[in-house]
Amino acid sequence: MRPLDATAERRARRQLSEARAAIDPVLRTAVSGLTEPLDLMAGYHFGWCDPEGTAVTGVQGKALRPALTFAAATACGGDPGKSVHAAAAVELLHNFSLVHDDVMDCDAFRHGRPTVWRVWGETTATLLGDALQAVALGALCDGVPETVTAEAVIRLTRATVDLCHGQYADCDFETRAAVTVDEYLGMAAGKTGALLGCACALGALCAGADERVVSAMHTFGAELGLVFQLVDDFIDIWGDPEVTGKPAYSDLIHRKQSFPVVCALESGTAAGRELARLYRTRHPLTTARAARAAELVERAGGKQRTLRRASTALEAAFAALPGDLVSDDLTALAQLVAHRDH
Repeated sequence: MRPLDATAERRARRQLSEARAAIDPVLRTAVSGLTEPLDLMAGYHFGWCDPEGTAVTGVQGKALRPALTFAAATACGGDPGKSVHAAAAVELLHNFSLVHDDVMDCDAFRHGRPTVWRVWGETTATLLGDALQAVALGALCDGVPETVTAEAVIRLTRATVDLCHGQYADCDFETRAAVTVDEYLGMAAGKTGALLGCACALGALCAGADERVVSAMHTFGAELGLVFQLVDDFIDIWGDPEVTGKPAYSDLIHRKQSFPVVCALESGTAAGRELARLYRTRHPLTTARAARAAELVERAGGKQRTLRRASTALEAAFAALPGDLVSDDLTALAQLVAHRDH
């Protein structure tokens, strides 16, 4: 993957900031319709307040998916303002998955703060995730062009099903001795690719694009979702916890079958076999053991294979788009995904 240049990074960061600002009123309206304490919990999760409801700043998410929705709409010649509710719906659905992920993965922190389930408990956090899924559909129906409302709802609903299936596979992998690369890629297509594909397709749909273009945008986003997941796996092992806001080696400690791990276990190398023994042991994987596992993954080729596969997916994302749709905005966002550090 070619390095991210400073101009592209500035463009991408600006898009993220503008997207976050654009969807904020829609998100707050959607959340305000929730009853207590779900509204407070949602506000805390989105980084608007502390657990007592006092307003805070500086802990919000990246808003990548809404930015892709706006960029796709613009690339298709549409008014991005007409896709603001679609962008907000995608962000709400994404956060439904994050709240549930934190419960299922027992993750104690997100953006450097205790996760919702750590503050309010697993049951209530699960209910919040359910509520965010419901209000996502409501936000979508409230503002997308009437001519595409039905298709937009169908696409968001299908993305939800694919996302849940991908998350199921991800959880299932944790209890299996072996996972193939193809199985992993299928999981990633659902867990991450489905929603990024939906985000891009909804932007094109709201811009009035034809079926061919909407489909191309969906493929672009789906491939970019694979890039995102592979980079996410890479960061979890080799990223800086001070930057990511997550504990070091979280995936390894939980014995997750991430892409670098799957590649290492399939490598047939001595390092891969030692890693398999570490993953099979009944003893908890301490930070020290996880650090050893990270070393073994790299020695078995998992690090380089992850980078190469991410590069291939990035190329496939751009190959899916007709030349006139490869805008500077989409390019900058895609490059940021490929080179992000958290």
